[in-house]
Amino acid sequence: MDSDRHDAPVTSAPDDRSQPPAGEAHMPGRRLPSAPPPAPKSRARLVAFLVIFVLIVAGTGMWLYFRQYESTDDAQIDGHIHPISSRIAGYVIKVNVDDNQYVHAGDVLVEIDPTDFKVAVQKAEAELADAQANANGQAINVPVTSITTASLIRSSEADVQSAKAGIQAADKQVDVMRANLAQTEANDVKLQDDLKRYAQLVQKQEVSEQQYDQALAAAHASSASIAGARAALTAAEQQASQARERLKQAEAGLTSARTGPRQVAITETRAHSGAALVEQKRAELDQAKLNLSYCKILAPSDGIVNKNVEVGQYVQPGQQLLSVVPRDEIYVTANFKETQLHYMKVGQPAVFTVDANGRSYRGHVDSIAGASGARFSLLPPENATGNYVKVVQRIPVKIVLDPGENKDHQLRIGMSVDPRVTVR
Repeated sequence: MDSDRHDAPVTSAPDDRSQPPAGEAHMPGRRLPSAPPPAPKSRARLVAFLVIFVLIVAGTGMWLYFRQYESTDDAQIDGHIHPISSRIAGYVIKVNVDDNQYVHAGDVLVEIDPTDFKVAVQKAEAELADAQANANGQAINVPVTSITTASLIRSSEADVQSAKAGIQAADKQVDVMRANLAQTEANDVKLQDDLKRYAQLVQKQEVSEQQYDQALAAAHASSASIAGARAALTAAEQQASQARERLKQAEAGLTSARTGPRQVAITETRAHSGAALVEQKRAELDQAKLNLSYCKILAPSDGIVNKNVEVGQYVQPGQQLLSVVPRDEIYVTANFKETQLHYMKVGQPAVFTVDANGRSYRGHVDSIAGASGARFSLLPPENATGNYVKVVQRIPVKIVLDPGENKDHQLRIGMSVDPRVTVR
């Protein structure tokens, strides 16, 4: 009885079909049916081994697969936003676009009141015309002054030569007059002596009174000749003095005429100054025309407009009025951890999924930033402290789209994306 109980399997709940009928349990010579034998331990080990093998193979495959890629969720669509500002000050009289409107390059976006700038152009044109007229007059004076100066020098030199010749002639005339005076005085001395002798001879009646009268007349005539000779000498001396004065004047004129080249140089300098003034006025006119053209603010490229200006607003130079967001010049800025850049290189293919539409786009790595994002922040972190804690930095990576990936222009700057770069 005890051996049967030990041989019987232990079950959690009795089964009517496994128990013998009443009254037969104690019948001698009858055995109860036994339960099926338990599963062997080798089968459990085999199953466990297969499970572990499958897990190892799957894990190895997943590791080999995922090690080919580097991904991050810290990424967004980026692009070139063109800020448009005014280059002049004035009142806005017209705004030709609205928010989120698509514009083409060269479209007139905003117009500023051009009245003052038109007046400035007219003033600059008048000043340029005046400067041009003055420059033309000064340019004409250059050859005129040059010719006049050369002629004046030749004339002054001729006057000097003439004055010198006049002096020589006057000096010769003075010498002649002096010789005549000396001859006349000598004759007068002789006649006076003759008159004295004739006076003595007349008293002695040795000569006739007629001879005496002739001697007396000759003496008086000689005195008159002396006076005339002296007057002629004085006149010749005055002529010689006048000739010397004329020489001094001629030499002074020649000296003045020889300053003519300097006057020509001064005239040329004035002409150059006039020409420079013309260029200055022409530049001012060009600037006035440029300012007038700035009254119409044009779109620099195709894109979507973000407007910050209204009609009647007074704007200042440099004040931002609009922004144009090109739809084709977009890319992805992905901030990868520095530990993910070990195998990342320029040109590697990339795929990114956009959260907005769930679509996947293809591209490639264009460049890797030269510093971490923290270095480009407004307040870079200061690590020169005693309680420094190492933090994994993120490096911006630029991913550009392959041609034709954004044909429908659904991508917008700032959208979140999940990029995946194939690094192996």
